[in-house]
Amino acid sequence: MKINGIELNCRRGSAFDGDIQEYQLYIFRSPVTVVSGSSDVFFPGGTAVIYSSGQPRRFRPADRHPLRYEYISYKPSSADKQYAASMNVPYGTPVKISDRVLVSNTFRSMKARIDSKDKHTAEFMEISMRLLLITIFGESAEEHPSAAAMPKQAQLNELRNAIYADPMRDWSTDKICRDLCISRTYFYKLYLSAFGVTCRQDVIESRLLHAASLLAETDMSVSSVAEKCGYVSDSYFMRQFREHRGCTPSEFRRRCSADGDSSVQGENIMKTLKKRFT
Repeated sequence: MKINGIELNCRRGSAFDGDIQEYQLYIFRSPVTVVSGSSDVFFPGGTAVIYSSGQPRRFRPADRHPLRYEYISYKPSSADKQYAASMNVPYGTPVKISDRVLVSNTFRSMKARIDSKDKHTAEFMEISMRLLLITIFGESAEEHPSAAAMPKQAQLNELRNAIYADPMRDWSTDKICRDLCISRTYFYKLYLSAFGVTCRQDVIESRLLHAASLLAETDMSVSSVAEKCGYVSDSYFMRQFREHRGCTPSEFRRRCSADGDSSVQGENIMKTLKKRFT
C-alpha cells in the first residue's frame, strides 16, 4: 500500500470529469450528484465512493453551494486488492457512511502521519485504509446479494472465523473438503468467490496477525512465536513473515519497541481489524 496523497476540506463549485490512473477514495461532506452511465444520481452528504485506477469519475455539486469533500489517492498492493475483494468493495458505486466520526478521525490521523519518517508509517497507513474499508463498506459486504446465493456460505463463514480464531491449527485442505463434502477444486473456487482470497492466504494472514501480536506484546523467542502460530519450521516462518510484512520478526519487534507510545494508535486499529475475523 502506497499513499500518494491525502486532501482534506476540499471545495469545488464545478463538475469533475476525468479518468485518473490511480485508486481514490472520496468522502463527500455535502450533497453530490454522481454521473453513472447516462444517469445523474443524487446522494446526500456523508457519502463515500472508491474508484479503481482508470475508472471514470464524474461528479458535481448537487446544489448551488460548492461541493465539500476529502479524498485519498493510493496504490494498492496485490494483497490490498484481495482484501478489498473480500469486502466486496463496489468500485464506482457511492455508499452511505454509517460512522462519519470514525472515518473523519481516521482521515485526519493519516494526514498527520503521511510525511512522518517513522518506521511504522507505511504499516499505519495500510491498517488505516483497511479500517476505512471496514467502516464504510463492511455493512454492504454483509448484505452483498451474492453472499446469500453462495453455496455453503454459512459453513464458509464459520470456517473463516475459525481460521482467524485458531491460527495454530493444522488447516488441512483435504480435511476441510471432507468435512464440507466437496472436491478441492470446487472448494478453492467457492472460497475465492466468497472472500476474494484463497483459504491458504487467510491461513497465512491469520498466523502472521497472531505472530505480530506476540512479537509486540511478549518477550517470547522467535522460535516460540513460530511454534505458537502453527509453523514447524523457524526458517519458513521468518521467510514468510518477511515476504508479507517487509521485515524479519526480530526487526518487527525492534520497531515496536522503538516506537513506544507512537505505536498505541496503530495497535488499537490492529485490534479493531482483528475483531472482524473473531
